Order: sequence, then structure tokens, then C-alpha cells
Amino acid sequence: MSDKKMTSSRRRDLKSLMLAIAAQRLDQEAADLIASKEAYMNEHCPPLSMPSGMEELQKLCKDLHAKIDKVDEERYDVDSTVTKGQKAVDDLRISVTDLKGMKKPALKKVRMSADQMLQALLGSKHKVTMDLRSNLKQVKKEVKVEEAGDWRANIEDNKDRKKKFEGAEA
Repeated sequence: MSDKKMTSSRRRDLKSLMLAIAAQRLDQEAADLIASKEAYMNEHCPPLSMPSGMEELQKLCKDLHAKIDKVDEERYDVDSTVTKGQKAVDDLRISVTDLKGMKKPALKKVRMSADQMLQALLGSKHKVTMDLRSNLKQVKKEVKVEEAGDWRANIEDNKDRKKKFEGAEA
């Protein structure tokens, strides 16, 4: 080919020619589709002849019901085979996953307070504080005050004991 550029009029003519050919092909495909539908309908659905008598009409209805039942059974069979196939595919997918083994992702250390963990678990709607000291019981310590004369008070409190011991020895 030559190094010359195509003129704009030539390009426009080629483009219009290609569009015309494409339009003809689309029309031909649409006509072929309509013809194939008509051929299928003529083959599988014979023209319906309306019976003139009541008995012929009842026979036609029974035939139509029989055909509907047959098609419904076929649809059910196809549906069950598709369901079985889907279950088999799922089982195979699970077995492939089991054979491969699951890779555990590398976990990163996250420094998080107890309040932040509860907020992440419960969501932002719940206001929970994790003040552990507030949940503890308050215990009062008894402080013994020791004075210099306290030992004497103990001796006087224990006089009754002393008498018990002395009474036991006598």
C-alpha cells in the first residue's frame, strides 16, 4: 500500500457502504429468525381445529391436559437433574477447597483498649465503658488505733478469763 492518506470523501463512501451492508445483514437475520420460529411452530404445534360438537371439544380438552401434564413432568425432571448437578458442583468445589487447604492470613497486632473492642463488637450505637474498678465491691477497712493504755484495757477485759482459769486450778 502507499503511504498516502485516504481522502475524507473516500472514507465517507466506504463507511456508508459498510453501514448499508450491515443493515442488509441485520434485516436478513431478522427474517431468518422469523422463518425459523414459524417452522418450529408448524412442526411442534399443529394448527388447532375447533371442533363443532361437545364431545369433540371435551376430547380436545383432555388431549391438551395430557400434553400439559407431560410437559410439566419433563420440566420437573429437568429441574431435578439441574438441582442434582448444582449440588454435585457445590460438593466438588468444597472438596477442592478441602484438598487445597485454607491459608491462614498473617494476623497483625492491634493495640486496642477494652472500650474500643466493645464498641467494635457492639457497634457505635451502644455506649459501653469498661471501667473495671466501678464494678468492684466497696470494702471498708477497720483501722485499729493502738494507744499506750490499750494493753491495760485488754487485761481488764480478760479478768473473767483469768478467774475461769484460776477456778479450774483450785
